[in-house]
Amino acid sequence: MNTDTIEGKWKQIKGDFKKKYGKITDDEYSEVEGNFDKLAGKMQERYGKTKEELKKEIDNW
Repeated sequence: MNTDTIEGKWKQIKGDFKKKYGKITDDEYSEVEGNFDKLAGKMQERYGKTKEELKKEIDNW
C-alpha cells in the first residue's frame, strides 16, 4: 500500500491505530491529519517503529 492510499483511508486506519497504539493521543492524530510521514514520526517517537514496519502492518490489515 502506498502513502496516498494510506492517507485516503485515514479514518479506517486511524481507528485501528488508536486501538493498537494507545500512546498516541487524539490531539496527535488530529495533528497528523492522515499524513503518513507525520504519523510515522509519532510512531517512531513513541514505539521505535520504522515507516517500513508501519506500512507492513497496514498492508496486513
